Amino acid sequence: MSLLRRPYALLVVLFLLVIGCSAGAVQTSAPRGAAGPESTAAASPSPSPEPVPPREIPGLGPDTRAQIPDSARQAVVVTGEGPDANRSTAVLYTRDDLALGWRPEAGPWPAHNGMEGWTDFHMADDLRSPIGVFGLTDAGGRLADPGALLPYDEQPRFAVSGEGFLGEPLEGSFDYVVAINYNRIPGVSPLDRTRPLGEERGGGIWIHVDHGGPTQGCVSLSEERMRELLLVLDPVKYPVIVMGDAAALAA
Repeated sequence: MSLLRRPYALLVVLFLLVIGCSAGAVQTSAPRGAAGPESTAAASPSPSPEPVPPREIPGLGPDTRAQIPDSARQAVVVTGEGPDANRSTAVLYTRDDLALGWRPEAGPWPAHNGMEGWTDFHMADDLRSPIGVFGLTDAGGRLADPGALLPYDEQPRFAVSGEGFLGEPLEGSFDYVVAINYNRIPGVSPLDRTRPLGEERGGGIWIHVDHGGPTQGCVSLSEERMRELLLVLDPVKYPVIVMGDAAALAA
């Protein structure tokens, strides 16, 4: 009997040893899904996205942008077709949030400028519109105030007659005006004739109602657009006009 049992006992011992090793291997292996040396659970977080810069007004170069005051929240941008051209385009931009930058609010609108185009050194009677960035603080006109936010001076002295360069009637051109702060004192009627730079440097540069032809140096828009502009230009937003031919504004 002992001879028969010994091989059977030996087989049992060997079987237990195999099972024991297998069981040990299963018990010591890492559970599925656990973080190990190759796991991505401990990887570094993704880098934060780059901040988006504020939107700039299209077509303006660094020199022109530098002239726009930080306080300005509205900008009427008048871009001439060429240095000697008297046709241009106007767009009103707004920036309510400095972090977001400028956005177009109205336009583009067709406009006229000086008969002979543009200049960066305006002189009286040169028939050119001055290039630059100027404040817009005062308005007025022959017609009653349409609800302007800027101080509005209603005066019969804004009446005008005669013909323009193309023979077009000038009547009604000053029914609505916004004074451009070139060679003038801000805070007074557009009719004020004080010229801080001297009479020889010209003055009386306005945005006014278009009469269908070039101007002496002003910028002109249709009567409908002038009313729209008067209703939206807000002194608390320190509005400015940025004006010049495209090449000059791109500088």
